[in-house]
Amino acid sequence: MRDWTAIAAALAPVEVIDDPMLVKKRSRDFFWFSPILNEQLKRRFGDLVAVPKTREELAHCLAVANAHDLPVTLRGGGTGNYGQAVPLLGGLIVQTTAMNRVLEIGEGFVRVEAGALMVDINNALRPRGWELAMFPSTQDIATIGGFVAGGSAGIGSLASGALREPGNIRQLRALSVEAVPQEHVFDAEDALQIHHAWGLNGAITEVTLRTVPARDCVGCMATFDSYADCYAAGYALATAQGLSPKLCSAVEARIVGYFPKLEGHLRQGRHLLVSLLPSSDLDDYRALMQAQGGHVDLTLTEEQRQAAGLPHVFEFAYNHTTLQVLKSDRTATYQQIGVPDASDVDSIVRLEQALGDDVWQHHEFARLNGTVVSFSLPIVWFTTEARLREIDAICESRGFPVYDAHCFHVEGGGLKNADYRHLAWKKRMDPKGLLNPGKSRVWDDIRHLEPDEIDALAGRTP
Repeated sequence: MRDWTAIAAALAPVEVIDDPMLVKKRSRDFFWFSPILNEQLKRRFGDLVAVPKTREELAHCLAVANAHDLPVTLRGGGTGNYGQAVPLLGGLIVQTTAMNRVLEIGEGFVRVEAGALMVDINNALRPRGWELAMFPSTQDIATIGGFVAGGSAGIGSLASGALREPGNIRQLRALSVEAVPQEHVFDAEDALQIHHAWGLNGAITEVTLRTVPARDCVGCMATFDSYADCYAAGYALATAQGLSPKLCSAVEARIVGYFPKLEGHLRQGRHLLVSLLPSSDLDDYRALMQAQGGHVDLTLTEEQRQAAGLPHVFEFAYNHTTLQVLKSDRTATYQQIGVPDASDVDSIVRLEQALGDDVWQHHEFARLNGTVVSFSLPIVWFTTEARLREIDAICESRGFPVYDAHCFHVEGGGLKNADYRHLAWKKRMDPKGLLNPGKSRVWDDIRHLEPDEIDALAGRTP
């Protein structure tokens, strides 16, 4: 048994939280979106929370963890969906939200501490004429370090690509877990070994991200009589020459029925296309929606949105749609499904027919390697895991890859499942394997190897 009172004393002067209820609260993230993960993770808790305010205090936490062989789980705002911030083996939770300074704003970039909230970064950028190239729908509570360590795309990815696209992450700084933690600098492509690795291979201290010129954007909602028309209009908007949407989301009418704050603002029982685009594009947007057979129900500037008391449009996109449904019915869940050809509306319709009434359609449009793509985040009415896997199999048999949202291993969702290089960095940065233990399927099988030997496995599927 560890003496947590002694460990708390060793962590001084770092603030610690030892109240059992608060420790349990900080042991959770949004894993409960998945009934499978909820059953696996709901009884996993840390033992103590440390809240460092500086890089030096964070280094001290890691040194204490190294000295006592403590499992360490790094935590930002706790908005992850896969249990990234859940301590599987107990131990020390390090909450980074007090490390929240905006350090530098320059031409096309911002440098911030890992615990800075996304919304606060944007608020600091806009008076200077800049904004983040992308941000999650949970920007009010999500930290930049958590987004980089556990996220991949968001509002703005239609214009700027996913986080891993060249130029979006300029630099990361991360501390090792050693007797004397060392800060390592990861520039450009090297930063991708830390990105989306769930804090397994280093404690992020600073992030430098690409920014784009701030534009006055209008939140738009258009409705359609069929989901096929709604999706087709989304693809047309995402690929239209001369238009610059930051967000484009197609949402089936049955899901829209779970958006009570939009009642009275939209045509009832229709499928919804949610978008965010510069105000200068508004006339062309209206013309395009009409040509696609749609009806423009709402166009709101930020001032109009606030006056109407409505949420941001992006709260009806990405996994906020899942959250809106779960507020009313906890038997819902979701899945992450790729679309092999974003232009092929007929394949979307055929898949919808094959899946059945327990899968409700929702698609996001983004840009990868300069090409517009789409992916599905459908509402799935959960009955059994066997039925969920049957849904997965139907999708994959038709060429729609599934990136499983119901797995707490970093290799499970698709981004790290064919590349061991992030684990080579884990060996370098975390030789004892203390960071987020249990979140890699293969770490225990290869931890005895040297980093270069692990690097040599790159390209194989764990």
